[in-house]
Amino acid sequence: MDPIITVFSLIVLLFSVVIHELAHGSVAYSLGDPTAKYQGRLTLNPIKHLDPFGSVILPLLLLIVTGGQGPIFGWAKPVPVNPHNFRDQKWGSLKVALAGPLSNLSLALLFGLLIRFIPLSFFNLMPGTLLIFSFIVQINIILALFNLLPIPPLDGHWILFYFLPESFYNMKAFLQQYGVFILILIIFFGGLGGLYSLVESVFGLITGL
Repeated sequence: MDPIITVFSLIVLLFSVVIHELAHGSVAYSLGDPTAKYQGRLTLNPIKHLDPFGSVILPLLLLIVTGGQGPIFGWAKPVPVNPHNFRDQKWGSLKVALAGPLSNLSLALLFGLLIRFIPLSFFNLMPGTLLIFSFIVQINIILALFNLLPIPPLDGHWILFYFLPESFYNMKAFLQQYGVFILILIIFFGGLGGLYSLVESVFGLITGL
């Protein structure tokens, strides 16, 4: 992969995960929880959101393992949330969990629809714009779908836990303790093949490419 494209992909990934976490914190704040605000997490400053493994090590490992050809994804440091502060005790936690993936899906839709409806002549006049928009769409679709996997530390596990009855306490405890290791095994042993296929399908559906 071209070094410039590689650097740009990492920048897009970084700011996409920052927007993802900012969405979590903003929705929590709108529901009455100021925890993220008090800890300085309601900001676009990437330094406040970086997770050493999910934001740096994993993306670089994926670049190396795939030779720069495979999808690149990761996650940021989770925004601190105190659900006891929510005005909506029934749905608050679910709303906060969904906010991150929905923010990425919204970005993918925005830039994907620009690709679909902006005349091709514009992209011919602005070389590289189509490639940039395509990267933004693809990376944000990946982040949205990847984060919906029901494995800690991803958002999908909060959604799963929300609907699981209390009798599944042991399963919840197991996932919370070993979720990161399970996720690493899935990633590096090809368990996300179906996800990649879905990403390509959604990309085509949004952009028309």
